[in-house]
Amino acid sequence: MQRITPATACDLFDIAATRRIEQKAAAALPPHTLMQRAGLAVARLAMALAPHARTIWVACGPGNNGGDGFEAAAQLQHRGFLPIATFAGDEDRLPPDARASLQRARDTGVIFAPEPPVSCDLAIDALLGIGSSRPPEKLMADWLRRMHEMAAPVLSVDVPSGLNADTGASNAEPRAADASRRFCLSFLTLKPGLVTAQGRDAAGTVWFDDLGCSSAGEAPVARLAGAPADTPRSHASHKGSYGDVAVIGGASGMAGAALLAGSAALHAGAGRVFVGLLDASAAPVDLAQPELMLRDAKSLDLSGMTAVCGCGGGADIRAVLPRVLATAAALVLDADALNAIAVDGALQAQLASRARRGRPTVITPHPLEAARLLNCTAADIQADRLAAARQLASRYGVVAVLKGSGTVIAEGGGTPPVLNPTGNAKLATAGTGDVLAGMIGAALAARRPPFEAACEAVWHHGRIADTWPAGAPPLTAGALARQAPC
Repeated sequence: MQRITPATACDLFDIAATRRIEQKAAAALPPHTLMQRAGLAVARLAMALAPHARTIWVACGPGNNGGDGFEAAAQLQHRGFLPIATFAGDEDRLPPDARASLQRARDTGVIFAPEPPVSCDLAIDALLGIGSSRPPEKLMADWLRRMHEMAAPVLSVDVPSGLNADTGASNAEPRAADASRRFCLSFLTLKPGLVTAQGRDAAGTVWFDDLGCSSAGEAPVARLAGAPADTPRSHASHKGSYGDVAVIGGASGMAGAALLAGSAALHAGAGRVFVGLLDASAAPVDLAQPELMLRDAKSLDLSGMTAVCGCGGGADIRAVLPRVLATAAALVLDADALNAIAVDGALQAQLASRARRGRPTVITPHPLEAARLLNCTAADIQADRLAAARQLASRYGVVAVLKGSGTVIAEGGGTPPVLNPTGNAKLATAGTGDVLAGMIGAALAARRPPFEAACEAVWHHGRIADTWPAGAPPLTAGALARQAPC
């Protein structure tokens, strides 16, 4: 059994692959073995989470997920705990393995109650697993509501009930985002839905147990890349070793966005950072950060630079985009640059041509910007974030960074997308996206491959929020930029 942390590197598999792994393993093992292993794993994690628990509520559903719950209850009863099981289903319609585990639970003396306990020390959600596509209804919906209203920790079996294991979209009733008392034990494979969209809040801390089964022969649909490796700088290096970043944006009233991106690029280690402001009336120097070289955007020669374009650009960014797309050696497109490209076919063609010319480009849309680029709705994007990121990368020939909970980084070809496990709601404030764009720009300027540059910057960006001290002032975009790791 393995706890999944931001440093974990592993492959992620969809439901179809998980089913094939399950079927292959079941054919090679004695009957009921996988469910017994799953139940024992749940019981072990439950005992670790609540070693002094007096009452453990095990809510069991009508399928094999419920069977895992029955098996866990039997194991807990055998070890001296007091599990109280509730069953939302028809015993006559249970799959054979689940029916056998139900009988085992009864034989060990597990109490089956018609109603959940008023309180408990741990609740186990074994209602709906990866095979269910319907939302929890009636009795199950009521039990889930009670479970999440209790103060006790909640342990989900395989996936939280109602969560799509492939996409992270949930059809369960929304709950307060208290992920600190939520846990999930994923079986056989680690599923992408646990680490993106609504999955991160629903699952909380994720654990993984392969139940002794190999995933060999199955292709992952995504992966967790793990913590980026430290890359110490040579003593014999100089500012030219780490490249030039040119931030282009900051229309009238929005200079702060471009300055934030520039600050992030500076603190992330770019050799030199130029900020080409679109506001002609802007001050000629940033007295707080004189290292930033403020310029007229039109005066910058981008042929040897990494451009970060769009931060605070407003409608004015449209006029400079053709030159930026044509000449920038490497490019990060954010915010208003993406909005301009979304409504202009000529700009879209220019963007796609960069890949054919070997010019690396990273785009950093949030869901609404991604929807504009793909001519759909933000809800469509969030319904399948992996598919949306892959589509963006393929259509425009770029590395696509689809921001949000569990940011998705995708590139064309057969490389599985990366799901980023770092970050939290401290980043839900103005300017943090500009900071990310600047950080990616610095990594590109240092000649990191674009996919790796994006993955590493996104990981570090989220990690700053994860490690922000609890008693410290709120994390602002300015403070985030100054923490960018060099």
